[in-house]
Amino acid sequence: MTSSVATAFRGRLIVSCQAPPGDPMRDTATLVRLARSAAAGGAAGVRVNGPDVVAAVTAAVDLPVIGLWKDGDTGVYITPTVRHALALAAAGAHVVAADATDRPRPDGSSFADLVTAVHRASALVMADVATLAEGVRAARQGADFVSTTLSGYVPGSPEQSGPDLRLVAGLARATGTPVVAEGRIGTPEEAAAALAEGAHSVVVGTAITAPTALTRRFVTRLTRP
Repeated sequence: MTSSVATAFRGRLIVSCQAPPGDPMRDTATLVRLARSAAAGGAAGVRVNGPDVVAAVTAAVDLPVIGLWKDGDTGVYITPTVRHALALAAAGAHVVAADATDRPRPDGSSFADLVTAVHRASALVMADVATLAEGVRAARQGADFVSTTLSGYVPGSPEQSGPDLRLVAGLARATGTPVVAEGRIGTPEEAAAALAEGAHSVVVGTAITAPTALTRRFVTRLTRP
């Protein structure tokens, strides 16, 4: 499966179809429509949150689905345990995305334990990392993809307004594992720049699928003195 999904993603766009708690878009039927719209626009895959949404989206679109399960709001909260990961695989996720930072996991497992369990469930693993060292380690532990998702959101990683292209380039040089650029990619030009730095594929979320956040950006700019 790794080669077929990697081939499908190569040089292309993956759309993150998610909404935060309390957002009007946080509705399974709405998120399915977002996924279908992404497919109609030419996306190579979608990234969605929660087993129920994974199951609904896999039934609705003929694209590889990256599933994650956000649980909690501090520490490791992106697919934090092996139980969360296996639930996503059982729901039909082709790829399970999980936090692969060096922070402790709430069930006491290691990222390597999660990789082994997901592979046994016949799904792939995307390691969400914040630093070069974490990405290299995740690749050695068997991750099928390494994503820059957490750069800028975890202590020890650089805070910046745009994508972490330096991390993308570093991971592309340091490992043969496909690197996925994700995080603060706001324009087609930034997405293309990520590919030029060695990204295998690019994930874009807010700039495509988050009308509340996009509206807030305009409102904030217009109300500045």
